[in-house]
Amino acid sequence: MTVFAVEYVYAADSTEDRNAARAAHREWLSGLAEDGAVLASGPYGDGAGALLIFKAADEAALNSILKQDPFAAAGVVAGTRITEWSPIIGVLAGLTA
Repeated sequence: MTVFAVEYVYAADSTEDRNAARAAHREWLSGLAEDGAVLASGPYGDGAGALLIFKAADEAALNSILKQDPFAAAGVVAGTRITEWSPIIGVLAGLTA
């Protein structure tokens, strides 16, 4: 399995739509966390986006997962940056070994 850092950039003026979809989005993420696919997730302090840490077989599998996000369905994510990540120090260290 590979660890990926996923950065969401929220669409401008999407606060109301995000608020409406937030409960479903967090429920979706919680289910993935229980399954071990989400390692951490949370919004940036400025409200402009979020960082999500996933474990997936490959980027194609990750993209399939991300398409199921209620935030994606609500159209509140203007941009996504996916980066393969190898944590070597801290609580997430060794996940790619």
